[in-house]
Amino acid sequence: MKDVIIDTLIDNLKLLPFLFLTYLLMEYIEHKTGEKAEAAIRRAGKIGPLAGGVLGIVPQCGFSASASGFYAGRVISLGTLIAVFLSTSDEMLPICISHQAGIAVIAKILAFKAVAGIVLGFLTDAVMLLLKKGKKPEAIHCLCENDDCHCEEEGIIRSALHHTVKIAAFILIITFALNTAIHFIGEENLGRLFVDIPVLSSAVAGLVGLIPNCAASVVITELFLQGVISTGAMLSGLLTGSGIGLLVLFRTNRNIKENIGIALLVWLLGTAVGAAVSLAGVSFL
Repeated sequence: MKDVIIDTLIDNLKLLPFLFLTYLLMEYIEHKTGEKAEAAIRRAGKIGPLAGGVLGIVPQCGFSASASGFYAGRVISLGTLIAVFLSTSDEMLPICISHQAGIAVIAKILAFKAVAGIVLGFLTDAVMLLLKKGKKPEAIHCLCENDDCHCEEEGIIRSALHHTVKIAAFILIITFALNTAIHFIGEENLGRLFVDIPVLSSAVAGLVGLIPNCAASVVITELFLQGVISTGAMLSGLLTGSGIGLLVLFRTNRNIKENIGIALLVWLLGTAVGAAVSLAGVSFL
């Protein structure tokens, strides 16, 4: 349990700079630049999935946390959020390096995740444009109203700190609970899911990837490198694995139905891509 507590604290400390800078930027946009600047950012966000797909492959789930905060304030589009979630690597890269997987294998995984995130992100935005054409998006101030931060009185720095502390506390509690559960369940038992249900490996891997904890990407990557699961199943799990991004989304975006829909969309996209790779007989090893 000592290791669980230490790992939980370290993971949360790593996120604090990302969360604070995210909310600081959002407060600045809302209170200093005005509606025109906010609208300009949204227009520039048409290429957001491209940036999201590239940034997501950096081995740090802080970007998925930031993306969730930006989406809750409607600074970025749903397609950009999906691009970040699908391309986020979390612990995959360090595990591959520690197992000496080889540059070629690592490059294939990162490139595939980035391309999948970018393509599916643009596709998501295109579909949303058709479904919501003419509908005015929510403004950033809705996030402050939901969080009751009194930012007009406190100023943007204190307000950003207010948001950061509240989100960090929420993540700390949930992450500790997940780390404790995985500690008692055991990563080996989690990995047996793929052995016991080989036909549904991509779907199961996608579900495991949705667990907002780095243990999910660790288990999936190690099982792939050991030859226990296929390339397609591995990709399903890593595509759906957005680190603590989903946790932040559920905490900051108060539309629970929308959050569930986004999680379901990520799982469906990740599972479909992984299953297609398996059917095509593609292997990265």
